[in-house]
Amino acid sequence: MEHDLVVIGGGPGGYATALYAAAAGMNVGLVEKSKLGGTCLHVGCIPAKELLETANVYRTVSEAAEFGVATSDTALDMAVAQQRKQAIIDKLTKGVEGMLKHRNVSVYSGVGQLVGGDSDGESSSSNGNSQKLHQVRISAGIETETLTASNVVLASGSVPRTLPLPGFEYDAKSVINSDHLLSIKKAPQSAIIIGGGAIGCEFASLLGDFGTQVTLLETLPQLLPGADPDVSKLMARSFKKRKIAVQTGMSVTGCERTDSGVRVMLEGSEPMEASCVIVAIGRRPLSESLAAEKAGVAIDKSGYVEVDEFCRTSVAGIYAVGDLVATPQLAHVGFAEGMLVVGDMLGESPEPINYGQVPWGIYTRPEVAFAGLTEPAAIDAGYEVVTSTNRFGANSRAMIIGETEGFVKVVAEKKSDGSAGQVLGVHIVGPWATELLGQAYLTVSWEAEVGDVANLIQPHPTLSELYGEAMLSLTGRPLHG
Repeated sequence: MEHDLVVIGGGPGGYATALYAAAAGMNVGLVEKSKLGGTCLHVGCIPAKELLETANVYRTVSEAAEFGVATSDTALDMAVAQQRKQAIIDKLTKGVEGMLKHRNVSVYSGVGQLVGGDSDGESSSSNGNSQKLHQVRISAGIETETLTASNVVLASGSVPRTLPLPGFEYDAKSVINSDHLLSIKKAPQSAIIIGGGAIGCEFASLLGDFGTQVTLLETLPQLLPGADPDVSKLMARSFKKRKIAVQTGMSVTGCERTDSGVRVMLEGSEPMEASCVIVAIGRRPLSESLAAEKAGVAIDKSGYVEVDEFCRTSVAGIYAVGDLVATPQLAHVGFAEGMLVVGDMLGESPEPINYGQVPWGIYTRPEVAFAGLTEPAAIDAGYEVVTSTNRFGANSRAMIIGETEGFVKVVAEKKSDGSAGQVLGVHIVGPWATELLGQAYLTVSWEAEVGDVANLIQPHPTLSELYGEAMLSLTGRPLHG
């Protein structure tokens, strides 16, 4: 079967590529070995955020008396929570299937692999240039089928990383990864989480609200590496208040099973024991199933497919997107890369993605969201900077909903006259920070200046008006600060 484009992988990067290409009139085939939607939909963003929302509701009901709402004893029913989670996943999966069908994308079930070398045929691409046809072999059990296309997008995604240390073999009970945790039937009594990045912090927040005694270990000096240091410090303080133990600068050396769970060995410290250990050190690219190197596609020593700024691989007509490339492992980045490669195929000269401005959302309590440069990164980049930090403690809406922990921090370039110029970064920690991120990202990506944003009207009473207050503070004329 011949297509204009064949996509290997039906996760966010893959299905977004297929949908966008089909909307542009391309004949598209998509190969998926398991379920459409990929990591994000089935064992990542969606189930994690659903369970975090379960934790939020549980906490809200438990604290309802503070709002004058009398409740009986609250109880957590994980079976119901898991049923609700799965119902959401199933509905979204059907939605992806329906969109692909509506746009006439041919979906093939099986493992897709590149066939080494090009076929003898040629095809006229959408931008009018003649291109060699690439072959993709689909294996489904004992059955095989070969597709041909002038363009191929590799989007096979990722799997949880493993710790190459004694005793850390996953058993889905005592030593578990993110996939396992999102299907738990009961919250563990105690847990050691290895990894203080976004995944580890979300799990710590989730289990802390479920009543688990949590210890969070991070090798680096701060939680949430890559976040602004002020954000990381607040998260550490917040976790401490919630009795979530945080230890940074800790190196794990091994793990042993015990009658009651696990014992984790640490370099330079006494071992720790818990009901289970959760390895949350990120995900690795799933590139080994593609036979990409046999087809001439370069892969680095970490397993990432090597690409240029347009996500082109070392072979003309073959692209790679999503978790398969060394860019932020975020679903919305996969969406953007899918649109980028289709624009490039069509000769539309799209703008490369500015990965330094990608919006990040972390769904802990309190939430964390940021876009652009941190204060140290801006200084390292050669900018003179001015900053403004405004706290939710004085925000009326935050008081009303009972969540006043956190702040909005703006990092801006300092002009020669000492005034604040271009907004270089925005860092939010607090209630609904991920929903406040949109205007912050627009500000950073459009290279807006502080004065332009400060003049915009923010609705009252809202959480978002704190963003406006932070901008006004940088003009030297704060309204409420």
